[in-house]
Amino acid sequence: MIDLNADLGEGFGRWTLTDDDALLSVVTSANVACGFHAGDPSVMRRVCDLAAERGVRIGAQVSYRDLAGFGRRAMDVPADELAAEVAYQIGALRVFAEAAGAEVAYVKPHGALYNRTVHDAEQARAVVAGVRLAGGALPVLGLPGSHLLTAAGEAGLTGVPEAFADRAYTARGTLVPRREANSVVTDEDAVVRRALAFAVRGAVEAVDGTTVAVAARSLCVHGDTPNAARIAARVREALETSGVGIGAFA
Repeated sequence: MIDLNADLGEGFGRWTLTDDDALLSVVTSANVACGFHAGDPSVMRRVCDLAAERGVRIGAQVSYRDLAGFGRRAMDVPADELAAEVAYQIGALRVFAEAAGAEVAYVKPHGALYNRTVHDAEQARAVVAGVRLAGGALPVLGLPGSHLLTAAGEAGLTGVPEAFADRAYTARGTLVPRREANSVVTDEDAVVRRALAFAVRGAVEAVDGTTVAVAARSLCVHGDTPNAARIAARVREALETSGVGIGAFA
């Protein structure tokens, strides 16, 4: 059994990026942008309404305050401030989730914050502190072996390991930085093969050709990659054909 998640609601005002309607027909968990890297109240409300209608779990995708850089620029934010900003984002999304008759079921950092919490224990603990501040023992999605999952466990939260079908991996099991060439896998057949490798074998081929073990409970397909909805549909079909059950972890 594996969860299929995607980043949704990544637009604001008249600007749109993700095909939320199509992706919500495929995924089991929706990582909804909470306004700091993308998203605005109208977008958040619409995505929550659609997700609730289709039985998709709603997750808060929290980020550094970096709308201009789409949350993918490195930032140094004091731990107390980061915890407050994480709680703020969860609280904002919770209003719309509950109005739709659902709830915020988990939390996932976005972009630079996600990658920072892999190796930075202080920032990881700040994210977890923000989750606790927002109330409720929400599960936290993160990279296997990351400080984020360790901090979540130490705080009594469930750390959920995830894998990325459309991102390249280093031999250490971390994501290849986006600034480097070929960090994003855009070939649809390759994404499907990698998704099956994660779900069936718990492993993936790294950029140096070695095999890296990746034990994941959730599988992410980025909503901002070209043809994301079609890729996600192909991934789900391939997983189900191979006998892998699809279901939300939260």
